Amino acid sequence: MSLINKEVIPFKNEAFHNGKFVTVTNETLKGKWNVFIFMPAAFTFNCPTEVEDAADNYAEFQKAGAEVYIVTTDTHFAHKVWHETSPAVSKAKFPLIGDPTHQLTRGFDVHIDEAGLALRGTFIINPEGVIKTLEIHDNAIARDVKETLRKLKAAQYVAKNPGQVCPAKWQEGAKTIAPSIDLVGKI
Repeated sequence: MSLINKEVIPFKNEAFHNGKFVTVTNETLKGKWNVFIFMPAAFTFNCPTEVEDAADNYAEFQKAGAEVYIVTTDTHFAHKVWHETSPAVSKAKFPLIGDPTHQLTRGFDVHIDEAGLALRGTFIINPEGVIKTLEIHDNAIARDVKETLRKLKAAQYVAKNPGQVCPAKWQEGAKTIAPSIDLVGKI
């Protein structure tokens, strides 16, 4: 069963954020757009490249009214040390959520039971706490956060403009489509 248009499971996890430990819950997500980026683990070789990519584009996510969360199966204590020791991860100004109990990885269906780690999953969650997009990768394939930003803006656009859809490669400001029987077979 797909998680699309499902409400995020109730959760309460600790995170490292801007030098402090903070609690993040499903209620924290309400009222704004959110992006959850699941990664296998801290202190790996590929994950820091994704954290750095998200950090380099974080201002664009904030401009779009969205918060970014990195989630791994490590603890928030490990995330503190990861942030302090990795030049790439130290750029992160967003919360790094620890999921040592695997509640989030299982709830978002990205858990690898035999490894105790997460797959690379990306989720865009609307202000009501409902999952609007998801993408799951093999752990050998890192993501490009600019595509996540494009999808966020598309999700925001269709939320504000019912009856419109964003075509392939849609970018903010581009034309959208109003579905109609008259368009069937003509695009």
